Order: sequence, then C-alpha cells, then structure tokens
Amino acid sequence: MDQSRIDWPNFGTCVAIIIFVCLPLALAPERGGQIMEAMYAYIATEFGIFYLSAGVACIGFLVWLACSKYGTVKLGTEDDVAEFSTLSWVAMLFCTGVGAGLMYWCGTEWAYYYQAPPFGAEPRSAEAAEWASTYGMYHWGVSAWAFYCLPTIAIAYPYYVKKLDFLRFSGSCHYFLKGREHGLLARFIDFLFMIALIGGAASSLGFSTPMIAACIARIFDVQHDFGLEMTVVVLCMLLFATSVWLGLKKGIKKLSDINMLLAFGLLAFILVVGPTAFLFKTSLNSVGLMAQNFVRMSFWTDPFTDSRFVEDWTVFYWAWWIAYAPFVGLFVTRISRGRSIRQVISGMLIYGSLGSWVFYMIIGNYSLFLELEGVISITEVMNAQSGNEAIVAMLDQLPLATLVISIFSLVAFIFAATTYDSASYILASGATLHLKAGDDPARWHRVFWAFALGLMPATLMFIGGLRVMQVTLLIVSAPILVVGVAMSVSLMRSLREQLHA
Repeated sequence: MDQSRIDWPNFGTCVAIIIFVCLPLALAPERGGQIMEAMYAYIATEFGIFYLSAGVACIGFLVWLACSKYGTVKLGTEDDVAEFSTLSWVAMLFCTGVGAGLMYWCGTEWAYYYQAPPFGAEPRSAEAAEWASTYGMYHWGVSAWAFYCLPTIAIAYPYYVKKLDFLRFSGSCHYFLKGREHGLLARFIDFLFMIALIGGAASSLGFSTPMIAACIARIFDVQHDFGLEMTVVVLCMLLFATSVWLGLKKGIKKLSDINMLLAFGLLAFILVVGPTAFLFKTSLNSVGLMAQNFVRMSFWTDPFTDSRFVEDWTVFYWAWWIAYAPFVGLFVTRISRGRSIRQVISGMLIYGSLGSWVFYMIIGNYSLFLELEGVISITEVMNAQSGNEAIVAMLDQLPLATLVISIFSLVAFIFAATTYDSASYILASGATLHLKAGDDPARWHRVFWAFALGLMPATLMFIGGLRVMQVTLLIVSAPILVVGVAMSVSLMRSLREQLHA
C-alpha cells in the first residue's frame, strides 16, 4: 500500500490524543478521577433527556425506513451478492457489537437493580427481582442495536450506492459534504469518531479484562492483581494484532464463527445442568414485562425522585452505544455489501437483540437463582469484593466448574479480540485517504492501532472503578449524538434525491 494513502493529519491527531489523555490520568489518577466524576454528573443530569429521546427517535426512524419503499434499496449494484453467509454475517456483527462487556454485565447487572430497583420498587423484593431480570435485556436489546444500525445504513448507502472511495464516518454526512469529503468539516467529524471509538473501546476492554483476569486467577490459583490484568491486556493485543494481520476473512470471520459456537455451547450447558425450569419461566416473564413496559422504560426520566437510576444506568448505556455506534456501523458496512437496507435493519435489530437476550436469560437468571435460593449471595460477593469475583463465584457453582470457567474465559477473551481487531481495522480505515469497496487498509496500519488501543484501557484500569468507564463513555459520546442528527437528515435527503432522480 502506498504510504501517501495514509491520512496523516487524522492519524497523528489521534495518536497525540491518546498520549495526552493517558499521561495526565496516569500521573494524577486521583485528581483525574474526581474531574471525570464531576463531568459525568453534569452531562448525565443536564443532557440525559437528549440521550433518551435519541433512543426513541432512532427506533422509530429505522422501523419506518425498513417498512418504506427505501427498504428495498440494495447496498451495491444489482449484480452484487452478499459477501458473507447470513450466519457468518450475524456472528461478526454480534461479536463486534457486544464484545466481552456482555459477558461481564449479563452475570452482574441484575444485582445492581435487585438492590436499587427502578420505579420505586422495594429493594430485594419479588418486584425488584422481576425488574432485575428484565432491565438488562432492555438495555442490551432493540434500542442498543438501533443505535448501531442507524450509522450502518447512513454509511453503507453512500459507500456502496454513491461509490465513495473511502470508508470513514464522515461518509454518513455525504449529502452535506459533496466535493468537500477531505475538507476540514469531514476531518473534524472523523476525528470525533476516532476519539469516540478509542474511548468506547477502552471502556469495553476495561470492563472485560479484570473479569478475564479473575477467571485466570481462579483457574491457576494465582493472585488477581493489576499485573495480571496487564498481562491479559497484552495477550489480547497480541491476539487481535495477529487477527487483523490475517485480515477480514481469515482472521475476524473465523474468530467470530468459533466464538459463536463456544458461547452458545456454554449457554446450552448452563441451561441443561442449571435450574432449567426457573430459567425458562423467568426469561418468559421478563420478555412479557419488557414488552408491556417498553414505552414506559424508553420515556422514563425519573423526575420525582433522587434515585439516579436513569442517569446511572440508561443514560450510561445509551452513551456507550452512541460512542460505539460509528465503529459498529463502519464494520457492518464493510461486511454488508449485497444486502438491502431492510435486510440490514431487520438483521441487526432482531438477531442482535435476540443474541444479547439469550445471555441475560441464561447466565443472568442463573446468577439471580443462586441469590434467591440462598446457594450463594452474589450481591454480598459483589459488594465486598467486585463484580468480577461475583462472576467467578457464580460459575463455581456449576458442575465441572474449572472447565466451565476456562471456556467462559476463552469466550470472553475471543469476544475482546474480535471487538478490538474490528476496531483496529476501522481505525486504520478511518486514517486512510482512499479505500474502495473490497479493499483493506495496510497491514502495518491495522496492527499499529491494535497495540495503540491497549493504552487507554490500561490507563482507565489503573485509575480504577466502574465510574471511570461510565464517565469516559458519556464524554466521548456527546459529540457523536449531535452528528447523528446531521447523519439522519443526510441519509434521507440522499435517498430521496436518488430515488426521485
């Protein structure tokens, strides 16, 4: 690949941002944590309603788009066929979209809601247990995948139909950038995306790495400390650097296919050897409760209490999805040539949501069962130690516990790798001036970002705590929320212009 094709301004600016953010936080972690905490409280309280409104608007827009005449528009020429089978396509988009963060939250999220439930329910009551089993599915369901899907369509349409010769987030605003695709505004949009991706990817790895380290400590009977967590980070970087070196089909596709088999095999095992009837009954009840209250949950702003449930959880999750959405959109664009807009929307909203729900239905409800039956108090372990130790304690109750924890660790490890090799691929694409459909960024470029991505999560873990990850996501998502409005308008005007020409 010719070196002149590297977008050096974007490349250099993002490297500089990583260095200038990581150094102060690492040198003054306590002060950095205080500043980030204050920023989170202000943004979540003052602007949280915009995040909630964005989730509702996103779902409504996509459902309308899929059902309209625009839904039949093909992403590519009439002769283009889908590059990947539906199974591999779903596996790649799912592994990229959820990452190892799903493995952490599906086993622990209910515990937060059980102790501090929404809608004024009494803590640790039957009503609290119902909401605890349901709210995680809501957070990882249709709204999350709608946030991912909108930029996918907005980027894929101009890339495949308008034949843009680059794969960058600014392509989603192509209608407003005609003739200025490499101008200052386009560069600024891409810069915002790359910062959001770095922050979002760092937070996701920050959630999953300590969990993987806790599992390794249990398997090999070693101490779980910061050194072990850094070892896991290095191993993850090596794995996804190797994967991005191999490329999309040999690396990312194969890892995704393997991981889907391992993950659903693990879920099937827990379903069979665990409290099967309880898992089925609780899951069905949660689906019904979520369906009945979806509108209420989507519009709930909690204006009359100081519970901060919405600010601490729903706004946090929506910020995570928004920060991650451009990256997922770019990656799913790359693997979706030959599919129609309706196929992409339905595939992401349905398959993505169902895949996430299954993890909550089985792992989450199994963990809740242990708490309710008094087998082990997951909430006590979590409060006294950490969510990571609570996950290990939960898995320890299963038959063949060491083997199960080993498989769980491997699945989480590959989830992290598939997410980050995809992120490395997209960061390299974003810092490449020209990239036609079917082309890949330079190998050295992809591998560089695979290692650079490891610096931020290492810094965030050094500062420590769930709040630091939440703050990072909220801060980096705010500009993307604004760009999302322009992106939606650009998509609609492009579609109307093309179909009415």
